[in-house]
Amino acid sequence: PARTSGTGATPLRPAGGWPLIVFSQGYAISPAAYSLLLESWTREGYVVAAPSYPFTTPGAGPLDEADIVHHPAELAAVVAALSHPGGVLAGTVDAGRVGLVGHSDGGDVTDAAVNNTCCRIDGVRAAVILSGAELTSFPGTYEPDAAVPLLVVQGDEDPINPPGCGQQIYDAQTGARYYLDLLGAGHHSPYLDPADLAAFRDSDLARAPAYRRVVDAVTLAFWQRYLAGSTHTAASIESAAADPGLAALTAGPAVPIVGACPGAPT
Repeated sequence: PARTSGTGATPLRPAGGWPLIVFSQGYAISPAAYSLLLESWTREGYVVAAPSYPFTTPGAGPLDEADIVHHPAELAAVVAALSHPGGVLAGTVDAGRVGLVGHSDGGDVTDAAVNNTCCRIDGVRAAVILSGAELTSFPGTYEPDAAVPLLVVQGDEDPINPPGCGQQIYDAQTGARYYLDLLGAGHHSPYLDPADLAAFRDSDLARAPAYRRVVDAVTLAFWQRYLAGSTHTAASIESAAADPGLAALTAGPAVPIVGACPGAPT
């Protein structure tokens, strides 16, 4: 957060610092392709970091999706560096209010960092999984942390991580949990900037702005309740998702798992 935008803008430093959100992008997608989503959080008082992972970020060298197994450790290093009291964001970040979020493979990494014994990052206050999945490629076991509130966002026409993936993550959670079902949405339309969607065949360009508005509103309401320490209630999250024909929110009860999730443990 700052009063002006652009490179070199002077950050605002409130007493105690801003909450920190660390975002992990999908495979072969630049973090910059999510700029509208990330900026929607920054405008509301969050420091947002979007690291470029080696071997999965376009333009950073050869791509290798199998390198995802190293990402939770790299994510942990980023969180530690940014929340350290003597680090580059000293005086800007509140190290006691850290949230993780990721899309696609980045959602897989975020889930592993919260719910897998291989990779759990201590001190995370809340997590958002955008069209992610559990993966057998991570070496530990999935034992969800009930202390970390979870928001799972899933398009019900997603051909890459189909609904069963998000439903599996949501149903395993035993603490505060929310499942945002984006009706008719694919894998990319609800999250990426308009200029970056044309490269993906599953994108619904016509409905993409509406999906993004819902995702912006629901994720922000979730962060406000569980990360900002505000007086927001669960009702504010439910209200943000109130868009019949476009989205449906489940809070608490399990959802039926429809179909399998490729690459996930059974």
